[in-house]
This record gives sequence, C-alpha cells and structure tokens, in this order.
Amino acid sequence: MLYYLFDYLDKHFDVPGAGVFQYITFRSGMAVILSLLISTVFGKKIINFLRRQQIGETVRELGLEGQAQKAGTPTMGGLIIIMATLIPVILLAKLDNIYVMLLIVTTLWMGTIGFIDDYIKIFKKDKEGLKGRFKVVGQVGLGLIVGYILYFHPGVTVRTDTSKGNIYSTEQVQSNVKAQEEKSTATTIPFFKNNEFDYAELLAWTGENYKNYAWLIFIPMVIFIVTAVSNGANLTDGIDGLAAGTSAIAVLTLGIFAFVSGNIIFSNYLNIMYIPNSGEMTVFISAFVGALIGFLWYNTYPASVFMGDTGSLTIGGIIAVMAIAVRKELLIPILCGIFLAENLSVVLQVGYFKYTKKKYGEGRRIFLMSPLHHHYQKKGYHESKIVARFWIVGILLAIFSLVSLKLR
Repeated sequence: MLYYLFDYLDKHFDVPGAGVFQYITFRSGMAVILSLLISTVFGKKIINFLRRQQIGETVRELGLEGQAQKAGTPTMGGLIIIMATLIPVILLAKLDNIYVMLLIVTTLWMGTIGFIDDYIKIFKKDKEGLKGRFKVVGQVGLGLIVGYILYFHPGVTVRTDTSKGNIYSTEQVQSNVKAQEEKSTATTIPFFKNNEFDYAELLAWTGENYKNYAWLIFIPMVIFIVTAVSNGANLTDGIDGLAAGTSAIAVLTLGIFAFVSGNIIFSNYLNIMYIPNSGEMTVFISAFVGALIGFLWYNTYPASVFMGDTGSLTIGGIIAVMAIAVRKELLIPILCGIFLAENLSVVLQVGYFKYTKKKYGEGRRIFLMSPLHHHYQKKGYHESKIVARFWIVGILLAIFSLVSLKLR
C-alpha cells in the first residue's frame, strides 16, 4: 500500500524523498524493522491473549528433562510470525508481483492447515491433531498450485545464459537480456560449471515435443519439495528456539539468492540465472526474517510461547516455495540440512524398528529417541546447548550454500 502511495506521489506531485520507495533495498530494510517491532511489541499481547484463552501446549510424557515445566505454555505462536510478516509485506511490497502473491498464498494456506491442527489439539483435546492424510492433502494442494503457476504463468521467466561478454551498464545489460527471457523449467545444480538443468530433459526420450510435457516432471517435483520441507520444519519444532532460529538462517540465505537472481547486474557478474521480478521477494523475505527473529525474543529457552503447527508448517512451506522460485531447490538438502537430518532420523528410526521387529521379534532403535534433537536430550545435553550447536551447523550450511554462487 505504501509503495503504491509513494509511487503515486512521486510521479504526480514529485514529492521529495518519495522515490526512495522504488528501491528494493530500502523497502526491505523497512520491512525488517517493522516486522521486528510488530513481533516484539504486539507479540506479548498475543501471548497474553493466548494465555487468557487457555490455549496451552499439552505435553506428552516422553521422559525428557524439563518437559513437565512446558505444560500449559501458550501455543499457536505462529500467528505472531504470520502477522509480523504479512503486515509489512502488504504495506511495502509490490502486491501485483507474482512471486509475492505466491508467498502470501503459501503463508495463508499453510497457516490455515497448521491452525486447524492446533485447534483440534487444544479445543478438541485430541493430541493427534489434524489427521496426517488431511495435512498431506493440504501440502499437495499447495504444491499443485505453486507448480501450476510457476510453470504456466507468463510472468515467470528466466534467462540462463549470462555469458554475453563484458557488459558494464544497467542499460546495456537490460537491452542485452530482454529478448532472451523465456519460459523454462531450468534449475541450478550447485557446485557445477554450466550448472543449469532443465527438468524437461528427463522427457527427451519421448520425442521432439518433449518440452510441452515438462509439467509432468516439474509439478510433482514441486509437490514433493513443499511436502518434504514443511514436514521437516514441523519435526524440527521440538525444543525452544530450534525451528525459528535455524529457519531464520536459511531464509536469510534465500533472501541473498533472491536479491542477486533478480538483479540484472549481480546475476550478470556472478554468471547465474537471471530471474526477472524475483528480486521483489527480498521484501517478503526481509519481513519474514524479522518476524522469526522477533518471535525468538519469546521462544528462546525458557519459551514463553510455542509456534505450534501454525508456525512450523507455514515456515516450511514458505522456505520450499522461496527455494523453488529462485531455482535453488537442489540446494535444499544442504541449506536445510537440519530439517533433512530431523526427517531422516525419524524415517530411519521407524524403518529400522519395524524391520528388526519383523526379523527378530523385538524392535530395536538407532537413536535413543527421534527426531534427532531428542536423541541429544536423552544423552543429557541441555536443550539450550543443543539449539546453539544446531544454529552453528545451520550457519555453516548457509555459508556453504552461498559459496555455490562462485565455487563451481
């Protein structure tokens, strides 16, 4: 809203300073500040409201130290993250940008699924919450929408070949790339030269018109990524500050990717895929990072509020859509390595238990408990130390991901 207001004032009345809203960097900075203020100032009011409504966490008895003290802590704190993200975005972003619209839809879609799950747990007294198959249907539905729009929408284009000689000015670059923008299902393979890979190539064996059917590969891939990452974030949300902190690190990294991929000069210099209009996602990402950091003010040990599935499913869905939009989804196993480890620990634990029970008549375990963070709790580590070390690992993985911009 403010973007359009100041754009109007700049064009029609030449108001001094109004033109600054044209800059993504300025609006991103404003988005961070505003989201931090909303999440920290109004976050307390939301927590008090949740406490008055007796919207408290029901803690299962897992034999973990300090677990009993968490019972009754307000949950559904993901509402703070959603509110602190969407308000700055509505005020500061270009709302007609296809990528911003996709991220807003993702936030509301996954937030609704998570809210229903938390509502059932709290008010229906059902510890299982929303049935797993309904969650999956919701995740698949979002993946279908995102995949369809990214594949068919005319505003989603890329330019993969950035090696067109020495181009120094913005005008030269713009004239050089405009005719080369195209619809494509290309993505980026990290750490490889000539690292663009087109999903359509997987159908090359079908004949000359194979690119017309690339959606048969692309859309299922989007569905898989959205489902996997949102579930990974959900599993990571198990101890105070873990999911919000590791997510903030990953989202900030994706913000850098979005900015350079959507900037003609930087993408040309780095010789990476140029994605027109994707730079506007930086405003959304900045607001999201600010919301996550502001939420950590209340979520670090000992937590005053839990994000619940309202927050964790939303976070995972947003990260997945961001990564796909900037064509960095193949970096997810590295960038979101914490989510991957948490997911794998559960899959391995359950799979090995079932296998050994069938073979030996008695189920055996790889970890003391899964997801992985509970394994370290069982080993006697304090949850603050676990969270801090997971954050450090997350930072290392983020740096390793950023290095992929030039190390090939």
